[in-house]
Amino acid sequence: MLIRLNKYISEAGLCSRREADNRISDGQIFVNNHKAVLGQKIDPDIDKVFFDRKLVKKENILSYYAFYKPKGVVSTTEDPEKRSKILDFLPKGQRIYPVGRLDKESEGLMVLTNDGELTYLLTHPKYEHKKEYEVVAANQKNKVFDQEKIKNNFEKGVLIDGILMKADKIYNFEIREDRVAFNIILHTGYHRQIRRMCGMFGLTVMNLKRIKLGKLSLSELKIASGKYINVKKSDII
Repeated sequence: MLIRLNKYISEAGLCSRREADNRISDGQIFVNNHKAVLGQKIDPDIDKVFFDRKLVKKENILSYYAFYKPKGVVSTTEDPEKRSKILDFLPKGQRIYPVGRLDKESEGLMVLTNDGELTYLLTHPKYEHKKEYEVVAANQKNKVFDQEKIKNNFEKGVLIDGILMKADKIYNFEIREDRVAFNIILHTGYHRQIRRMCGMFGLTVMNLKRIKLGKLSLSELKIASGKYINVKKSDII
């Protein structure tokens, strides 16, 4: 049976569908010693897929981890600058990768897995899997803020680099003269989205922590910073 090449690659645990398309476009994927093309279909029983000259095979065992990323740790699986990265904290010898990212300055809940389909479901905005964050931001321009103004600004959204970035919900406010704290829920995950949105509204993020992802919650998992636990797919979505 023919299946799309990017789907096969994600199910093999190499990367997500989106990243698979990027690697195909960059000429990094070969099928039967021929450079792959976007949209290509293969027969997994006949065709052989290669990345970096290594055969890409489907994993027999799927693994799922919930991890509390500390501040100062990068979310990439490799880092040329030799900074601390999330895979330094996870079991060795397994080919797993993070579902989405948290920037280096942020902390909180992440999922790591070799299940490419789960990655696709959690990261594609059309499935609207929610992510919740706790935010503490400094009032960089000494503006006078009130709860309704902040709520309306974030939920209405703002155009940044041609993209309308907005919150699904913002609540649990604590407003002081020099800072604002609140919870924000998103189903999108644009690069540094919360920090960029805050900047547009005169706020500088001081602390950003993801506390929920899909069905997972840091408070329920009870994991400390830098620690992980095994979870099941049904625990996540």
